[in-house]
Amino acid sequence: MNELTRWLRDQPSLIGTPPPLDAAELPADPHELFDTWIRHASLAGVAEPRATTLATADAGGRPDARTLILKGVDTDGWQFAGPRSSAKGAQLAENPAAALNFWWQPVMQAVRVRGTVNEAAPEESASDISGSPAGALIEPGEWVLWRLIPERIEFWQGSPDRRHIRIVYTRRGDSWTRES
Repeated sequence: MNELTRWLRDQPSLIGTPPPLDAAELPADPHELFDTWIRHASLAGVAEPRATTLATADAGGRPDARTLILKGVDTDGWQFAGPRSSAKGAQLAENPAAALNFWWQPVMQAVRVRGTVNEAAPEESASDISGSPAGALIEPGEWVLWRLIPERIEFWQGSPDRRHIRIVYTRRGDSWTRES
């Protein structure tokens, strides 16, 4: 075993304080649970609770990931944005599917979202960039607001004893089923 591997294995993991979780109190809609969890993360002092890792794949199936800021969540999808000419834009044009991953270490919670991705209307993309200092540098039509339409949302709460809790919501038409 090399020195880096030894050092990595010696680092503590799953440090933090998860909030109480009552499976009987879970909402039928995963968006309500996400609202509760992200607000709790913010109140618990998580820096940048809106920061998320977006995973995409190119036409050949090679994965890619980057950190970005969640712009919004509503019935139309989970919103994020960026330049059309970026690697993310090219990959989403070739393969319009993605996953988001949130990790809030101090509260030992993570959320994974997976689904298809659509572009928002051009007016919504223009509205998203307007007022931003970057807006003056972007060519018209270059900034895109995307929406990930979730098919599966997983909530994970860690436990030091490794008895982690997973709550999985899967879309079935216009409703959600839940497994815990």
